[in-house]
Amino acid sequence: MSGALSYHAGAAAEEQVAASYRADGFDLLEHRWRGKAGGEIDLILRKGDLVVFVEVKKSASHLRAAEHLQPRQIARLLAGAEGYARAMPDIATCAFRFDVALVDSAGRIERLENALSA
Repeated sequence: MSGALSYHAGAAAEEQVAASYRADGFDLLEHRWRGKAGGEIDLILRKGDLVVFVEVKKSASHLRAAEHLQPRQIARLLAGAEGYARAMPDIATCAFRFDVALVDSAGRIERLENALSA
């Protein structure tokens, strides 16, 4: 995909994933959050005392999407979550979870809860 097409496809996938979490009672706190010291998080959601940091990957299939998740991106997600937690003291007592959401070319979403560990 071209750069612009890839960008828009990724943004659409993130919106789909956010909608699926909202349907499960989560509130969207942030979309495409970037920390000052690095780190990037596609979605940050909250349900009660649980904050979920989500990396969204879109490709032709869920397997291909999962293959696009690289160690560098995982490190950015974890660093971003740390920075976000420091910047938002109101979530200090919350539990944190790291999910990966895979979106295929048909728009089907596979959410992998607790996919990453800090």
